[in-house]
Amino acid sequence: MTIADARDCRRVRRAATLASTLESGMTHIEPAPTAAASARLPLAALRNVHKAYGAQRALDGVDLTLARGQLLALLGPNGAGKTTAIALLLGLSRADAGTVELFGADPQTLAPRRRIGVMLQSGALPETLRVGELLRMTANYYPRPRALAECAELAGVGDVLQRPYGKLSGGQQRRVQFALALCGRSELLFLDEPTVGMDIAARERLWATMRTLVGEGCAILLTTHYLEEAEALADRVTVLAQGRVLAEGSVDDLRARSERTRIRCRSALSAETLRTWHGVQACDLEAGLLTLTVQHAEPVLRRLLAEDATLSALEVRRAGLSEAFTELTREAA
Repeated sequence: MTIADARDCRRVRRAATLASTLESGMTHIEPAPTAAASARLPLAALRNVHKAYGAQRALDGVDLTLARGQLLALLGPNGAGKTTAIALLLGLSRADAGTVELFGADPQTLAPRRRIGVMLQSGALPETLRVGELLRMTANYYPRPRALAECAELAGVGDVLQRPYGKLSGGQQRRVQFALALCGRSELLFLDEPTVGMDIAARERLWATMRTLVGEGCAILLTTHYLEEAEALADRVTVLAQGRVLAEGSVDDLRARSERTRIRCRSALSAETLRTWHGVQACDLEAGLLTLTVQHAEPVLRRLLAEDATLSALEVRRAGLSEAFTELTREAA
């Protein structure tokens, strides 16, 4: 037998052994996930996660998922557990129990971290470096960085690229931090109170950029105390309080949980009189307009129309996300 024949025999024996093993069920080889299946997997997930700092429970059985092309607003009062949840997903801390995944992997490993961009409230940057230098330095950490000009355009910092970071206003520094989060052409962005300190024009520009990124398939986890921001941007909202999920769903889902309605009008009736009516929970007068908060609008509207022939400027609006959030967190307190 030649050396070549011997090699062929060994290959045949190995193939026969593998076939026999597969048939006997001793080994199971999972097929690689298809592109469609991978697209359906959450990019970030917390499953029944618990985390405590000493006797203080920061997270108590929290479930949270974020899919590709989705903007999730994580809301809650101070101390609700938002910062802890983000720290776990960024791999900055470990859960005491439960599962934490980033792109299906351990967040403390390098591979998933290369696919994210982060904009936190805290974190110092070298004040003497120019903005353009900061962007170039950050881009070097990523395998396929976004072009500097594109980052500057998306974040609205093209006019300050040559200025030292420390010489910028607070709002300008926040825009630079947003640009740094975009450097890696990331699939998932963590934005923690991104518009704090920005003027209205800068805030609206950042909102437009966030919508563009989500439309391109990027996922965003947003924390904000500006509830109108969450209402304008979020596909889904998760409300935390005392380390637990109080509510989760679309903005409309959460608004529907509040039974309150606002009635605004100009009326000859006084606020003091209206506060005594059955079904009126509150009534305020500002700039000649009355605003009534009611649980059931129809009977109050009928009575208003019947008792005030001069009624004008009538406007009826269901409770917004702000009212729903206030009710949810008040009940949990």
